[in-house]
Amino acid sequence: MFKIQTLNKIDPVGLKNFPLDQYEIASEFSNPDGIIVRSMKMHDMELPSNLKAIARAGAGVNNIPIEKCTNQGVVVFNTPGANAHAVKELTIAGLLLASRDIAGSIEWAKTLIGKGDEVPALIEAGKKNFAGQEIRGKTLAVIGLGAIGVLVANAAQALGMNVLGYDPFISVKHAWKLSRNVKQAEGMESLLANADYVTLQIPLTPETKGFINKDKFKMMKDGVRVLNFARGGLVNNQDLAAAIEAGKVARYITDFPDEETLKMDKVISIPHLGASTAESETNCAVMAVDEIREFLENGNIINSVNFPAAEMERTGGARIVVANKNVPNMVSQISTLLAGEGYNIANMLNRNKADIAYNIIDVDRKEADLSLIDKIGAIDGVIMVRIIQ
Repeated sequence: MFKIQTLNKIDPVGLKNFPLDQYEIASEFSNPDGIIVRSMKMHDMELPSNLKAIARAGAGVNNIPIEKCTNQGVVVFNTPGANAHAVKELTIAGLLLASRDIAGSIEWAKTLIGKGDEVPALIEAGKKNFAGQEIRGKTLAVIGLGAIGVLVANAAQALGMNVLGYDPFISVKHAWKLSRNVKQAEGMESLLANADYVTLQIPLTPETKGFINKDKFKMMKDGVRVLNFARGGLVNNQDLAAAIEAGKVARYITDFPDEETLKMDKVISIPHLGASTAESETNCAVMAVDEIREFLENGNIINSVNFPAAEMERTGGARIVVANKNVPNMVSQISTLLAGEGYNIANMLNRNKADIAYNIIDVDRKEADLSLIDKIGAIDGVIMVRIIQ
């Protein structure tokens, strides 16, 4: 029986995918096999000794101590694409908010409360102060063509925008989904120089922190509109304030406001609503549950942020999964040990990601002796061993 701990409220539709005869689910467990989390910060949390996997019901994993998990052999999953449609829709709303002073006009209209029969005339007289521009025919630069970026690019193109995409690391999977009418930018400078709107759809990493800064603003047109529905920290606030004051940036729309941006003119701050839809929460929960189940029951890894992707069909015998440091001679040592114990390998998969390698080994016996866990674990460089009968 596997024990699954929920650190936040997880959509019950997703949790129903755990078979009750195989799983116990609770918010309190002293030593769970798996954890499902949304936003709770885990950096100060002591990882249980029996913990095998953490699934984040969402894309970002900044609240999870990735390095500590890796060192303890804990596989961390996220759910890329599960909330993609929700974020896409809010990004399109951001395009409209950036183009027409919808937010300002609504606030102004409220000031007319109490004017009685004068309201219609005052509305007609005041609406000229909130005139804007249409997005049709304008050029949108999409930086990052992952699951969300592709959806945003396709939707904007369907709305009549000229769309330029930039992602030197676009996957084949996402490239297939991208509209052929979305043009590929040759480089960052040409991308930004031609854009009326810029939207960020990239992750926050040490390399992308402050990605939009004074140097990038210099490349942009005067009066550009910038959207950030990806992650806080991607835009340098000090440089943004200067760009707004100089007229370089006409509007900045962000789903990640902070103290500084809340004080800025020409900024519309949305309180992190990108994935706040019922459908998105359900999709994230379902994907997180499926990922944990596939790993616990079959040892397969799908959508991990710290371990390599690895999937292999079962051959009918016992399965041994081993994580180790990505150094030479590890596979040879493991296979030699198994042979010495009288086990024949029926099928084997080895994958690596940065400093971590992961092995799925099916043997020709229905059951493997649990003593193999200690014997394989004693090999220098092995981080984690599991036997799935």
